[in-house]
This record gives sequence, structure tokens and C-alpha cells, in this order.
Amino acid sequence: MSQAQHKLPPIELSERVQRFCEGDVESFQVLYRFYAKNILRFCLRMLNDHAAAQDALQETFIRVYEHRLECRGDNFNAWVYTIARRVCYNALRSRKSHDEFNEELHVYQKQNIADFGIQQVIHNALAQLPYVLKEALILREYEGYSYQEIADIIGSDLSLAKVRVHRARLLLRKILAPVMEEQYDV
Repeated sequence: MSQAQHKLPPIELSERVQRFCEGDVESFQVLYRFYAKNILRFCLRMLNDHAAAQDALQETFIRVYEHRLECRGDNFNAWVYTIARRVCYNALRSRKSHDEFNEELHVYQKQNIADFGIQQVIHNALAQLPYVLKEALILREYEGYSYQEIADIIGSDLSLAKVRVHRARLLLRKILAPVMEEQYDV
């Protein structure tokens, strides 16, 4: 269930986080239902592979549960996303040694947007971004986090979070420029 489908008032969410940090299993289940869909969506965008994203989701919550007594509860949201981020990076690192260079991802090919779909074009463009820029852009544009929240998740200062989002937008514009020119004669 997504956060929208599984609503928890902020006070109850805070109480569940606190009880989970004290070891309450039922609160873990509630928090899993509350966060799972958004974490899955984040992992899917980072990994571009549904099966790998499912694995990353499960690994994220296994680690959350294993480290529950280390949880302070002050910013649980950032803590969960930080774990998901690390799990995705580990998956990407292990995949990197097995992947070969895919030239098709790095060369613009003429595409008919009407047939192909603008979402797929954007998805392919996102796949070309360096991971540090991609994650910042996903957290900002798709997950709706503030720059400070992004900084907390990626473990950096506020200015670096802003720079990464800005650079990701610039690079995305550059990647999408040929498509825009073709489609809209810009």
C-alpha cells in the first residue's frame, strides 16, 4: 500500500516509529505497508529492473528490521531511504561487473514519441544519467522531497543536494534536446 492508500496521521506514524525503534514487530509491519510502495518505486527508478527493485525493497526492509535497535526515530523517513539507496548502490556495483557496455543507451536514436510514449523516452533518458545525479533527481521530482531531505538521505550538505538536482536537470535537458527538436521542431 502506498502512503496515500495507507494513511497514518503524523502522530500515529511518529508513535509507530518510536515503538518500532524499541523492537515492536507490529509497528514494523505497519511501517512496511506505509513505505513499501514508495521505496519500491525509488528502487525501480534507480535500478531500471523490476525484479532487482523487488529484491532491493526486500533487502531494504530486512536491513531496517535488523538495525531497528539502532534507529533513533528522529528522521525515520531519511533513514529508510538511505538504506534503500545503499542497497541500490550495492546492486548496481554487483551488476556492473557483469554488464557490458550498451551502446544503444548512449547514442540518440530517432524515435517516434507518439508510438513510443513520452514516459518511455524520459525513462530512457533517466537511465543515462550518472547514478548520483539520477537519485537526487528522482528524490526531488518523483518522490517530492525537499533539498534538505535529499541531503539527509544522501548524507551530504544542502548545497550538494541542490547542485546534484540542478546538474541532473541540465543533463536531462541535453539528452532530451534531440527528441524535443524532432517532435516540436524547436
